Amino acid sequence: MTKQKQTILEIDGIPVEIQRKKIKNLHLYVLPPDGRVRLSVPLGFTNEKAAAFVREKKDWILMTQKKLAEIPHRPEPQYTSGEMLYLFGRPYRLSVESGTGKPSVRSDGDTVILTAKPDSTAGQRQACLNEWYRGLLKEQITRFLPAWERKTGLFCDTWHIKNMKTRWGTCNPKARRVWLNLRLAEKPEECLEYVILHELAHLKIPGHGRDFEAFLDRYMPDWREIRSRLNERT
Repeated sequence: MTKQKQTILEIDGIPVEIQRKKIKNLHLYVLPPDGRVRLSVPLGFTNEKAAAFVREKKDWILMTQKKLAEIPHRPEPQYTSGEMLYLFGRPYRLSVESGTGKPSVRSDGDTVILTAKPDSTAGQRQACLNEWYRGLLKEQITRFLPAWERKTGLFCDTWHIKNMKTRWGTCNPKARRVWLNLRLAEKPEECLEYVILHELAHLKIPGHGRDFEAFLDRYMPDWREIRSRLNERT
């Protein structure tokens, strides 16, 4: 199990959650919806070094927090009729119908029809929709992943789908394992392809430096535009 310690530091007026993990590289996050700052650092990394790194990134942190603050508050979905859903970038209206059997989901034109018991909770309806998303995303991954493996010559041993809050994908190079975010089912297909390529690249290149960007430039020249679309709030 990965060892992890957590400290809260206030650096130039910015509260920063410092997480010490068994990792090699630093990872800085400005988390939605409130712009909370988290910095993951290697074990033994001092608070002084962490503070210096945060100060270097202060302008980026403040800019990202400002962007998050400008995004209108989006209420938590209740998964009731009339709400908007997205499937691979295309909008659908949700229609909830009453049924007595096992919950089910299907699409009809520009409508997603969820059949569930009248007393079902928002959480139960969400779980049903998530399983539907998972099945459709799995189909797309099994189509795109082998194609990108052949193009790059980089092959993962296993891949999985997981509902993640802060990352679109992760890669464990040692285990050659890739995880992809369930929410990619909501994004355009090119976003899924970008994340697949991104994680495959980490099988060869650990960080996000010049070599990593050159790799993406080679195989997906417009990856920066696609990354921007990926991070747009739907």
